[in-house]
Amino acid sequence: MAEYHVKSNNSLSFEITKSSQLVGSLTYKSWFTFNAEIETAEHQRYQIEPKGFWGTTIELKNGEQVLLKFRMNWTGEIVIQTSFNGMKNGYAFKHRGVFKDSFVLTDQEGIELLVMKPNLSWKLMNYEYQIITTEHFETLPNKEILLITALHCANYYMSMMVGAVI
Repeated sequence: MAEYHVKSNNSLSFEITKSSQLVGSLTYKSWFTFNAEIETAEHQRYQIEPKGFWGTTIELKNGEQVLLKFRMNWTGEIVIQTSFNGMKNGYAFKHRGVFKDSFVLTDQEGIELLVMKPNLSWKLMNYEYQIITTEHFETLPNKEILLITALHCANYYMSMMVGAVI
């Protein structure tokens, strides 16, 4: 089990840390867009881009190679499909609770991998997150990319819900 913290430097940039050590960052190109860049602590960079006519499918790329795709399904879950080193896996990112507002990432068998709790920073008007992962999540080979993608999913979910309310 591990605990991560996400802080937003501004509304476009997020940093994930574990025990005050940088794990990676997520930086959006501009407001109201899902285009972003992930950078790991090892300085590997990945691009996140919406695809399709409506831009409902989001892809994570290393150059031209698609490593991960996600999209929101009709039940409000975000379905994630990964293809790391030729191995395909599926995950679901779900919103949980009304009063205990949190997000959960599960694997294909429904086993919980992480819980993400948002906290609105009124001073900055940005969300910060606390992430608690399971021992199983900590053994995943590409956990940093999946962790930062989960952050993008939380931001995606929040923006979709705000859009649905307006």
